[in-house]
Amino acid sequence: MTDSKPPTSKPAGTGKQGGLNAEIQSRIGHQLRAMYDDVVRQGVPDRFAELIRQLDGPEAAAPGAIPKNDGRD
Repeated sequence: MTDSKPPTSKPAGTGKQGGLNAEIQSRIGHQLRAMYDDVVRQGVPDRFAELIRQLDGPEAAAPGAIPKNDGRD
């Protein structure tokens, strides 16, 4: 029994497989930077900052320490 593989074919009209030209890459880069800048400007929400402070506190360093529930859930 022989294995027969289907012939590979390229899409019509393309000289190379995949890839983006420099203009498209540049546009994507600019859009990603703009989105990232918006996220960075939003800052860290107060709830996350408080959780980080709790994790960095001395109680978190103690073995077996269980975080206290302050009822904000």
